Amino acid sequence: MKSSTISQLKKEFSYRSSDELLALCLRLAKFKKENKELLTYLLFEADDENAYVESVKREVMAQLAMINTKNYYWMRKSIRKILKDVKKYIRYSQKKETEVELLLDFCARLKTLSPPICKDKTLQNLLDRQLALVRQKIGALHEDLQYDFNQQLEALSPMHSK
Repeated sequence: MKSSTISQLKKEFSYRSSDELLALCLRLAKFKKENKELLTYLLFEADDENAYVESVKREVMAQLAMINTKNYYWMRKSIRKILKDVKKYIRYSQKKETEVELLLDFCARLKTLSPPICKDKTLQNLLDRQLALVRQKIGALHEDLQYDFNQQLEALSPMHSK
């Protein structure tokens, strides 16, 4: 089955009643966990972005505290999964400030892990890629925010040296 384009869906939505749209949204939410998470964000958390960012930071902190640090293989698997979740939460928000803030927080927490990630080339490369992405994203923000986020980014840089 080929899916419809966004414009086709938008046109079809305009022909539906509010009750039909409600039923469609509820059915969509039941279909996949990610759809339910997005609707939760849009309905309950989008109004207070700061609280959303803080809740994601707490979740990342909890997930990092639970990873298996016995060897780097398990650390890599867990960290990639946590990063995948962070990217998903960023997609829900679609705000550049939120993206930069969450990625900076993720990178800062990654640097404090024990055993240190600098001893594993794969994890160090993952961190370097995320820091490069943050640097790129900061350039698209307002000047005041750029300054604040660049300060945080520079605070991570001295620890970056091997």
